[in-house]
Order: sequence, then structure tokens, then C-alpha cells
Amino acid sequence: MNDEINNTEGQEENDFSKYMPSESAANDAVNELPKTEEKPVVNSYDFERQNPDLIWVASKVNDVRLELSRFIIGQHNMVELMIAGIFTNGHLLLEGVPGVAKTLSSKVMSKALDVDFSRIQFTPDMMPSDVLGTSVYNMKDSTFYFKKGPIFSNIVLIDEINRAPAKTQAALFEVMEERQITYDGTMYPMSFPFLVVATQNPIEQEGTYNLPEAQLDRFLFKIKLDYPELHQEEEILHRYKNNIKAPDLNEVKAVFTAKEIQKIQDIIEKIIIEDNLVKYIAAVTHKTRNHGKIYLGGSPRASLSMLKSAKAIAGIRGRDFVTPEDIQFVAKPVLNHRLILTPEAEMEGISIEEVIDEIIQTIEVPR
Repeated sequence: MNDEINNTEGQEENDFSKYMPSESAANDAVNELPKTEEKPVVNSYDFERQNPDLIWVASKVNDVRLELSRFIIGQHNMVELMIAGIFTNGHLLLEGVPGVAKTLSSKVMSKALDVDFSRIQFTPDMMPSDVLGTSVYNMKDSTFYFKKGPIFSNIVLIDEINRAPAKTQAALFEVMEERQITYDGTMYPMSFPFLVVATQNPIEQEGTYNLPEAQLDRFLFKIKLDYPELHQEEEILHRYKNNIKAPDLNEVKAVFTAKEIQKIQDIIEKIIIEDNLVKYIAAVTHKTRNHGKIYLGGSPRASLSMLKSAKAIAGIRGRDFVTPEDIQFVAKPVLNHRLILTPEAEMEGISIEEVIDEIIQTIEVPR
């Protein structure tokens, strides 16, 4: 009997060997994974044997974390949410005061992907054609041809998206939702992957335009970046006290290829979410539509975003099943830009995050 078990284990190891990372990489990845009583991880080999695809994903995620840690100190939740956005093919909105590394984080994350990257600086005088492209007259054959704009890339960083006027912001509606643009009756699809990473300053200043609710709803997450902790700020100063030059982003190593991102998205889709957790997501979203402090609640797109991103977080953390904690972790970044408070709640100084916390605390957690 023991010989049969040993033969079976050897066969499984041979079948999965092409997916296995090195032993050191596997150990590092497993150390990053949360240990739970329901499904303890005894050692890396046991976990690999159970789900080799997820240990490969965990190893890749750990490599991305290491690359970002060379340039970004702290902001661990932001890193995890950005990776989840990539794995679910969702657009990201980073919000924070100037100087908290919004643009740097976006650039480093983009460099960690072996895909095309473009950056668009939004300004009050920017026109839709500056983003999408325009028709150009060819004098040789007396015809017009479409010259593609900077939006035609894989990862598009839109810096200070709230500085462009409404008509330029509206030009992003179709491309963010349908991943295509229609110009002069012709459809131009985007290549895979296509993600918009936008940044904005929450402080009201001259020359800024609030994003309309319809466009905000197209972002998977709004990730709010806070000031670093005291010890983190000291670490930043120590890192750059002898180096006044800007970080060289050419040193960032590409971790994911487009083909690997597609493979990981296929793996994420297979992660299990039980029916009681689906009901839990629906209950959270439904509660936002029947809350005394909320004027505009979450749409079905919010529920779908919560489901997809919770599965991505589970995969990042090395599990092939979703837990209530995964849903609670993504609830704020999924909902905080989709909800509108009542005027009375705003006058009381209540924040969206406080209301979301209240909703999560009042709904029974399935076990």
C-alpha cells in the first residue's frame, strides 16, 4: 500500500513539475500566504501538490512585491489591490494628496509587466482627439487615415484625470467599458491586456473637474493613499539621503508577460465562491441602496466587481476558495467611489468609509 502511495505522489510531482517554481521561491511564496485553521499549509510540497497553479501565482506575486519594495515603502494594501486589478482586468483609480507616490507606484507596476505602456498628462485644455486619436490627411493619395492616440497601449497611466474637462473625460467611457473606440464609423479594438490606471488629487483646486458617477463606476477600485507612518517616512529619508537622483525605473524587472496574465485570469476564474458568500455580497450591495445615510447606492456592477476582486485576492493569498475576509477587504475600494452620501450625512462629517464599515458590521457574516 505504501508503495502505491509513493508511486502516486511521484507521478503527481512529475505531472506538475513544469509549473513548479524553485524551492526557494516556493518557500518565499508560501511564507507570504495566510495560514488558516480550515486549511493549514504544512509545507511547500503539500501545497504544491494540492494546487500547483496557485503556488505559481503566489511566487509571481511575491516577485512583484519585491520589485515594488525597491521603490515604494509601505502601501501594502495598495500593492495587493493593484495586483488584484490586473488579475481581474479592472481599471484602477488612485487618489491621494501630492507626494504620496501615486504616479511612481503606477509606473513601477507598469514596468513589472512586460507589455506596452503610455502616460497621458491630463490638462484643462486637453481635447478628446489628444487621447483617442484623429484623422490625418495624406497628401500623397489625397485620403484621410486614422492616427491612433496614446490610449492605444496595454497599460495607460492617466495622471491627474480630474484636470481634464468633461468632454475629454467622456471620451474614455467606451474604451474603458468596451475596450474599443469608434471613430468615424470604424471600430478599433484594444489589444490585451488593456488597463487604465488613473490618479487624482482629492483636494479641491482651481482647474479640477469632478469625475461623473458614470465614469467612476467603470473603475474597479478607488484606492486611497494616505500619508506614510513615521517610521516609514524615516525609512524613505534614509534610503535617499545619499542619493538625490530620481529612481531609475529601467531597473525594474518585468515579472508578467501578456500570456501569463491571461493564464492567471483563467486560474482566478476557477476559484470557488460558495453560494452563501454570493448572498453576502448581494446583501452588502443591497444594504447600500436602503441606508439612511446614502443617497445613491451600489449598482449590480459593484456586486460583480466585489465578486471578481474577492476571487483575485483569494488567489493572491494562495487559496482556491473565497472567504468572508476577502470580501470585506475589497468592499471599501469597490464601493467608496460608487456611493453618494445624503446632504445630512455630509453635514455631520461622516465619511463613505465609515458608512461601509457600519454596513459590514450590521450584516451577518456567513460561516
